[in-house]
Amino acid sequence: MLDERKLAVLRAIVEDYVSTREPVGSKALVDRHHLGVSPATVRNDMATLEEEGFIAQPHTSAGRIPTDKGYRLFVDRLGSVRPLTPPEKRAISTFLEGAIDLDDVVQRSVRILAQVTQQISIVQYPSLTRSTVRHVELVILAPNRLLLVLITSSGRVEQRVIETRVDVGVDVVADLRARLNTATLGHRLADAASRLSDIAETFPVPDRPVVTVVITALVEAFSDERSDERVAVAGTANLMRFGDDFDSSIRPVLEALEEHVVLLRLLGEATSPSAVTVRIGHEVPYDEFSTTSVIAAAYGMDAQSLATLGVVGPTRMDYPGTMAAVRAVARYMSRTLSRG
Repeated sequence: MLDERKLAVLRAIVEDYVSTREPVGSKALVDRHHLGVSPATVRNDMATLEEEGFIAQPHTSAGRIPTDKGYRLFVDRLGSVRPLTPPEKRAISTFLEGAIDLDDVVQRSVRILAQVTQQISIVQYPSLTRSTVRHVELVILAPNRLLLVLITSSGRVEQRVIETRVDVGVDVVADLRARLNTATLGHRLADAASRLSDIAETFPVPDRPVVTVVITALVEAFSDERSDERVAVAGTANLMRFGDDFDSSIRPVLEALEEHVVLLRLLGEATSPSAVTVRIGHEVPYDEFSTTSVIAAAYGMDAQSLATLGVVGPTRMDYPGTMAAVRAVARYMSRTLSRG
C-alpha cells in the first residue's frame, strides 16, 4: 500500500503527463507542485512507484509516465468526481433543454458530450424493453390504411403503417384505440403484450380481422429488439488529435468504433443511473481498445436504468473532468426523460 506522499507524487505525475504529453521528471515535479519534500525524496518515491508498476520510463534518461495500473489507482483515489464549472453546466443544460423529441435529445447529448470532453462520445438510445407504455394512437390514413403509433415512457416513438383488407370505420378505430390504452397504459412492454390477447374476442365478428392485425402490429412494436441496439456517436475527429498516444496505429480503434455491438458492450457495465464506471487500457475487453479508456454512466427514470452513454479516448485523459461531464450529461438526460 502506498503512503500519502507517494500517492501525491503519482497524482502529480498523472496530472502533468495529461497536461503536457511529456514524460515527467523529478525536477519538474518539485518545480510545479508543492510536495513539501526534497528532490531526492521525490526521486526515491518515483523509484518505488516504478518498481510497483504504477509508472514507467518510456525511454532511457527520460522522465516517467503513468501505466494503466497508475491511472487506475489515480481514478480509484479521486474520492469524488470533480464538479463541472458553471459555464460547463450552463452549456450542457442550455443545449439539452432545446430538444424537441427523443431523437433530438440523443443527438444533442452525444454532440455536447464530445464537445465538452474532446473525446469520442457514445449515447445508446433508451431500451424499449425496459420502458412502459405512455400512449397508443391509431389514426385512419385511408379507408383501408391505419397508422399505429406507440409512445413509451422513455420518449421513444414507434410507428407502423397497417394495411387492411376491408375499410375501417371511425367508430371501430376509436373503440379499439380506447381499449388498447386501457389495457396497456403504464405497463412494461413485455407485460403489455400479454394483456392484449383477449381484446379481439370482445369485438363483433366482422371487426375481429382488423383488430387482430392491429394487435399483431402493436405486439411486434413492443418486442422490436433492434431499437435496443441503436447508438449515436460523435467526436471521432477528436481521436485523431491523440495519434501519438497509441502504440501503433489508430486505425483499429476507428474500425472497431463502426461496430455498434462493440460500442454497446463498451458501455455495458454502467447499470446505475449517474454512477460513473471507468475502464482503463487492458481492462477494456477488446484488444483494439487496449490503449484507450472508457468512461460510462447509465441514465433512466425513477432510478431505473434505460440506457448508457460515455466516452472513449486515450488512457492519457483528464479523468476528473471527463467523469464529471459524463455524469452530468447522464443526469440531464435522466431529468429530461422524467419530465417527459
